[in-house]
Formats: sequence, structure tokens, C-alpha cells
Amino acid sequence: MYIHSLKKRYQIVFGYIGNLFIYFPLILMIPVLFCFWYPEEWGDSLFFLASALVSLAFGFAFKYWLKVKPGTPISVQEGAIIVVFAWVFGIIFSALPFIFAGILDFSQAVFESTSGWTTTGLTLVDVTKIPKIFLVWRSLMQFFGGAGFAIIMMSAIVGPGGFGLYHAEGRVDNLVPNVKSSVRRILIIYFSYAIAGVISLRIVGMGWFDAFNHSLTGLATGGFSTRAGSIGEFNSVPIEMVIIILMFLGTTGFGIHYALWKGNFKALSKNGEPKLMGITVLLFTPLLMGSTFGYLFSHASESFRHATFQAVSALTGTGFSTVDFTSWSQRGFFAGLYLLTLLMIFGGDMDSTSGGLKQYRLYALIKLIGVEIKEFFLPRSAVVRTEIWKGENKRYIDSNLVKEILIIFSLYFLTFGVGTAVISFYGYSLADSAFEYASALSTVGLSVGITRPDAPLGIIWAETVGMFLGRLEFLVIVYGITKMIKDAKLALTTERSQRKLKGREAHD
Repeated sequence: MYIHSLKKRYQIVFGYIGNLFIYFPLILMIPVLFCFWYPEEWGDSLFFLASALVSLAFGFAFKYWLKVKPGTPISVQEGAIIVVFAWVFGIIFSALPFIFAGILDFSQAVFESTSGWTTTGLTLVDVTKIPKIFLVWRSLMQFFGGAGFAIIMMSAIVGPGGFGLYHAEGRVDNLVPNVKSSVRRILIIYFSYAIAGVISLRIVGMGWFDAFNHSLTGLATGGFSTRAGSIGEFNSVPIEMVIIILMFLGTTGFGIHYALWKGNFKALSKNGEPKLMGITVLLFTPLLMGSTFGYLFSHASESFRHATFQAVSALTGTGFSTVDFTSWSQRGFFAGLYLLTLLMIFGGDMDSTSGGLKQYRLYALIKLIGVEIKEFFLPRSAVVRTEIWKGENKRYIDSNLVKEILIIFSLYFLTFGVGTAVISFYGYSLADSAFEYASALSTVGLSVGITRPDAPLGIIWAETVGMFLGRLEFLVIVYGITKMIKDAKLALTTERSQRKLKGREAHD
């Protein structure tokens, strides 16, 4: 009976995954539309068509083989399994165009696809040589990955099971009580900013193609660029200012955006994350100027300009750059590398497009320290409740939040230590290794030159795993894998018990 029930639940799980990948070809075929403006790219569109057909066949096979009734509820635990498999298969199918075109091998293509969907921005391709259709695909992966791949794919087919999927992907901002409405509001906000970004970048001097790509990747805090020198290649203050605004919009939680759109300035003023981000940038900009940028540029205004941009890019997890980091170690700029590494580790807001430890957790930790100091001077019988705002919702710091902070921080730094050690094993300095892996794990995309096409497979896969773990914040993956292992053990135990029981009955 138990095994039958378990099979039914997993039929629902993989049926939903099948549903996802029936719709996935629509995303894979979007870059083909650009062939109307660039007719010379039509030949390369066949690689996307082939990838779309593979995804469609996969989706139909699961959907019609398992025959899951639309709207069947799923739990948060089952949602975790769906999210993990959806991301894994989504990354693989997204890598296929690079493989079919012969641009990258399997490991490199999976790396590039993972970097795209996780909004990291580390790359193994030469953007000056690949066709424009692939540049668009890289930008689209980051744009859709920023809003949450599974969230976008489920927005059209989500039913009562939406709650499980929504929260399994790490979302805690329920903008409205109905999950489907929350998803649609997120997409409206996201697409509106993207359109405004394209127009703004065009106004300040970017061409339409560059403006489209950089608006998508800037808002997604992704960092993929159409230029080898990233934003620095444009050498334009107005462009940098627009990009900074896009990076801040991308790294701000959707709940805070919703409060802003509603004009709920009272709730907006009580959110600590934007304040903490602003203070962090104000603190780190002069530190970066004094330790590094003051030596790179002769004028204070230039030093301030580049230090501010890199501080924002690192903290928001975007990864755009206006300077070249490849020679910083040789030039002795270790302080600058470590400062930027710290910013990448801090990360952006919760429920945003960025990675890292997240400002919400850091802000809660700061408030907890303040409460501990305050309680020291209060009577023992005093009860202190510490409130913390998330969007329009007031919450109180409790043991569950403290436990989450402890677990996430522990898993992050454990993974960070292992990943840094792997890169160091290949002969790189500690400063360079820590910088590069913090960039991967916090889904940033800044690089000192370690991540390149001829990088060892050990580094490529270590960073791929880091990007994946960082984007899904560890727990979703741990929960999904743990549930599958637990279910498998229970199924085996039950089956053995039933066999033993049947054997005894036969013997009697």
C-alpha cells in the first residue's frame, strides 16, 4: 500500500517536470526571433530548433506516460524535488545549442548554461567570435533565471500545488495570498524594469542590441556582456549610471518593489535591507579607493567612479566590470581583492535576483547582536521581541530564523572553503582562489582570469557545482536529495518486509 502511494506521488512529481519541459521550447526558440533582424544568423537557429525538439520530446514523454491531472497539489518537499530536477534538466537542455554548434564541449556548455541560469556571469566563450543569436541566448538565460526558472515556467500552469513549488525555490515574499497572482506580479515588475532599462541605455548611447542584452543581464544581476571588456569597454559615465540603477533594482527584493509600486512608503522605510546595502557601499567605496583604485587612476574622480561601480557590481552579485582584475595579484592589490570578495559574500536582498549570504540574514544578525547587548542591561524577567520587515510584512526574529542563518552560513562557508582549496590546488594564490570561488558561489561573475576555456576540468566543475548550490541556497537541494533517499530506503524496507511476510505465509 505504501509503495503504491509513493509511486503515485512520484508520478505527480515527474508529471509536473514533464509539463515544465513541454513549455520550455518556447524559451529556447526566443533567440530565433532575432534572425529577422540578423538574417545571416538563420543557419545557427537550427541548433536551437533541435534543442527545442529534444526538450519537447522529453516533456511529452513524461506528461503522457505519467498522465498527471492538472492542478494536483504538491507539498513543499515534493516541490523541492521538482525544483532540483527542473534546474538540472533546464541547464542541460540550455547547453545543447552550444554543443550542437560545436562552440563548447559538454562540460564547458553545462558550465555556461549554469552560469546563465544562476545569473552568475562567469563565461568560457569569446563573445567577439560567437554568433549574435548565442549572445542573446546567454542574456535570456540570465533574465529568466533571475526571476526563477521554475517560477516562470509554472506561472501559466500553477494550481493548488503552486505553494510547494514557489517556496521550494527559496521564495518567501508572498506579495499577495494567491501564489499565481504573486508570480504574475513579480513578472510584471520584472519585465517593466527590463523595458525601461533597454530604453534608458539606448538614450545614453548604447546601440539597441547592446542595450537589450545589458538591460536583461543587468537587471538579472547576471553580468553576461556582449563585449569582451564588459561595461568598461563603453567608457561612458551615463551608461555606468544606468547600469548601477539596474543592478540595484535587480538586487532589491520583489516584496520591497511591490511595496514601492503600491506607494506603501511606511512599510518601505521599515525594511532594513536597502539601508544596509547603501551603508555597505558607502563604507567600502572609500576603502577600495584607498587600497586599490587610488593607485590605478591618477584623478580622485576616476578612482571614485570605478570604485563605486565595482562595489555595487560585487555586492549586488552582477559581475559587470569597468577594470581588468587579471593582474591585481601580480601588482600587489590583495586588499582590493579581499574587499571585493567580502562584498560578493555579503550578497544582495532576499527574494531578489542576486546571490550570497543575503542582506536580510545579515541585517537580522546585526539586530540579534544589538538585542543581546540590550538584554544585558535589562532585568532577567524582561521579554524582548525583535521585529524585522520583509516587504509589507512585519515579522519577529525567532528560533527558526536563527537556525536558518546558522545552517546557511555554515553550508556557505564550508562549500567556500572546499571550492577555494580546489582552485588553490592548481597553483593559484589564496587571494585569487578565494575571489574566483566567491564569485561562483555567490553567483557574481567577476574573474581574475582563472575561469577561461582552457581551465582544468576540476576548476570548471567545482565552479559549476558552486553556482548551482549558491543559486538554490543549499537547502532546497539538500531537502530534495534527502527526501528521495528517505523514500527509497522506506520503499526498500517495506518491500523486504512484505517479502518476508509472504515467505512466512507460504511456509505455513
